[in-house]
Amino acid sequence: MIAACLSPAVAYLWEPFSILHRPGICDARFPDWFPYVCGENGSRYRRSIEDMLVFRYKAVAELRSLRSPKDAARMARDWARFSRFRREGARPLLKDPIAVFSAGWLADTFDMDVIVLIRHPAAFAHSVKSRNLRHPFDHFLRQPLMMRDVLSPFDEEIRRFAAREQPLIDQAILLWNLIHSAILGYRGGYNDWQFRRLEDIARDPLSEFEATYRCLGLTFDGRVRRTIAAHSEASNPEETADPASHRRDSRASIVTWKARLSPDEIDRVRAGTEGIWREFYSDGDW
Repeated sequence: MIAACLSPAVAYLWEPFSILHRPGICDARFPDWFPYVCGENGSRYRRSIEDMLVFRYKAVAELRSLRSPKDAARMARDWARFSRFRREGARPLLKDPIAVFSAGWLADTFDMDVIVLIRHPAAFAHSVKSRNLRHPFDHFLRQPLMMRDVLSPFDEEIRRFAAREQPLIDQAILLWNLIHSAILGYRGGYNDWQFRRLEDIARDPLSEFEATYRCLGLTFDGRVRRTIAAHSEASNPEETADPASHRRDSRASIVTWKARLSPDEIDRVRAGTEGIWREFYSDGDW
């Protein structure tokens, strides 16, 4: 919805910190999910991220990765988009929850305006369960700087989950705790960042996005208003199996977990995340 802005044009860069991202978009390679980039290891990634943010498409890197006609078509699309972004002088929007642990380095290195989106732990657990998103917790252990700087309080628990796969709900609980403990640290150290709850945006998307646009210096005009309304109105589905679909009944979508998770699962999530969720939510949010 932020990329709906045309004044200035906003260029949507989708999850370049993912293991699966296209090298033409960003030729930095991340071998682990949720990579941790900081001052000590940032030099190996800085040039690649910088090139992406000024829309230098890495055609050679992309060519090496092509495996199918679909890959070639995607390359042509992305290359054309980067060329258009440069012509328009577009403002880059890097949307990437997988980069959450690297957000401090990104903000400090590239002077980014940061919006941190907070999500209810039960809604997060429902998403993990419904999409069968099993997480390889050894990817955290393979990053000693991350374990030292960010996740040391969870060391024993991470090792247990890495040694033996745990139930999906328990994986969701630990992953939510890891992510939101980092967000708590950011909230104490970055007063100029925006910290927004998904539920607040979903309940009143027009007002919330208008405030976000104002903070970012973007133009919230009639076209943007209509786009946001169309993607969040009550006639849209609560959920969809199509990951490419962005239209939701936003008010209804934030509470689907109440019908999809069992009472026992909800109780487990509530108890397992309580040490952190109370920093963001109240009893009434359950």
